[in-house]
Amino acid sequence: MIGKNNLLLGAHTSTSGGVHTAIERAMKMKFTALQIFTKNNNRWYSKPLEEDEIEKFKTLLEKSGIKFVVSHDSYLINLCSADTTILKKSRTAFIDELERCELLGIPYLNFHPGSHNGQGEEAGIKLIAESLNICHYKTKNYKVSSMIEATAGQGTTLGYRFEQLQKIIELVEDKKRMTICLDTAHIFAAGYNIRDAEKYKKVIKDFDNIIGLERLKCFHMNDSRKELGSRVDRHEHIGKGFIGNEGFKNIMNDRRLEKIPKILETPKGKKMEEDKKNLRTLVSLIKK
Repeated sequence: MIGKNNLLLGAHTSTSGGVHTAIERAMKMKFTALQIFTKNNNRWYSKPLEEDEIEKFKTLLEKSGIKFVVSHDSYLINLCSADTTILKKSRTAFIDELERCELLGIPYLNFHPGSHNGQGEEAGIKLIAESLNICHYKTKNYKVSSMIEATAGQGTTLGYRFEQLQKIIELVEDKKRMTICLDTAHIFAAGYNIRDAEKYKKVIKDFDNIIGLERLKCFHMNDSRKELGSRVDRHEHIGKGFIGNEGFKNIMNDRRLEKIPKILETPKGKKMEEDKKNLRTLVSLIKK
């Protein structure tokens, strides 16, 4: 039986008022896992983190019951952009994101691989790996892992097949810094049937064979507003979308995934009541 007390559960949490405020909000919600932005996610640049802000964050985190923290990078970053100006800005911004994580002691930087914008998938994958190699070289000896998030494959977005994720890792020189996050809404929309119990087993087996479960360090737990294979990225509350409770029941009762942090990215208001409800739903799916 899965031990409910040992679960790493939480949600993406606002840093309005400073990065340390996310810890305060998460503590009130009794999260054991947390995702944040360390800067404005819709801007290229942000002012550097101040020493007192870094100390506040680290001190609060140490006192909290939070065992896992991941940062999500800016949505503007595209590590395989066909536009050389955007590509350069993306690499600079990604290095900045890695630096911010290192300063805060956040071990994972989650990112979407990027959109090839018509260059083709093979060229895009090579460019992502090249970007990562440059960024890793510029941040040598950093402890921060670059965590690739599997995508829905909308438009020319890469990372919607396990094989693509593995190819990126294969081309990255410092493979120790490469980890994976599986977003349930994304992989479902990409065509991986995690809703059906038997097909779910094949999805996890395929991931293990192609990439290896040892690289899987986080789940984004989101239901999907769009059907299986739609290639459209739309998040929904747990059990309210096309994945449904059955799909999440498969994940929540898989002993191999018990210790992997599970973080919500579902819609919510300022009081985060929706997070409470969604987390209760996930816990309720664990078989007694």
